[in-house]
Amino acid sequence: MREPGKNSPFLFTQETATEVEQMGLTWLVVAAIITAIIWQIPIGNYILYPFSILATWFHEMGHGLMALILGGQFQKLEIFANGSGVAHYTLSGAWGYLGIGLVAAAGPMGPPIAGASLIMASRSWRTTSLSLKILGGFLLLSTLIWVRSWFGLVTIPLLGLMILAVALKTPIWVQGFAIQFLGVQACISTYHQLNYLFSYTAGPLGLSDTGQMQRYLFLPYWFWGLLMAMASLMILVQSLRIVYSKKQ
Repeated sequence: MREPGKNSPFLFTQETATEVEQMGLTWLVVAAIITAIIWQIPIGNYILYPFSILATWFHEMGHGLMALILGGQFQKLEIFANGSGVAHYTLSGAWGYLGIGLVAAAGPMGPPIAGASLIMASRSWRTTSLSLKILGGFLLLSTLIWVRSWFGLVTIPLLGLMILAVALKTPIWVQGFAIQFLGVQACISTYHQLNYLFSYTAGPLGLSDTGQMQRYLFLPYWFWGLLMAMASLMILVQSLRIVYSKKQ
């Protein structure tokens, strides 16, 4: 049995590593483009339903965890069958308007940062396996601590168990592709609802995330939407570039 190839971003056996390096990046980029396009068509959420739910979880966890970081409380998380979700939290007054704006931005920007972390973890087989286990475990933990909608109580642990199964039961090359694919999906989840990202309001829920940023950080909502869309793409491209850059 050969040792994993140390120069491969997936660190598989030598033969497998060569093949995956030749086509892996291309497939990931194509998958990202196709996913972003499919999400914009009416039946897109049905075709990519599991990833839509995971994208919602990334988004709402971004809000809640940022509230915790800023000294507030993350009270509960609700995820619904239509793919929507809401994070319930309170904020400390110490951060003022800046805190509200940061929590609003953490929804759209949390997933790309998490996704880039997953992609970067694929540089080592140890961190690949560990990161999949952490993600799966955190999905389960979030269910125990924060998830309070019946749909979320079913789907979020199911997703967590599926990811843990990949980490525990599949070859390392499968884990390598899986973690990069999940990372790409997280990065482009910002584009899941472009109409929401470039909207001031969010229907009966009130202001959208970018609408809140306009109210409390003063620049127009479309500026924040454009900035976050560009930042998400740059984060994805840079993380893939680092992982697939030629090793010495």
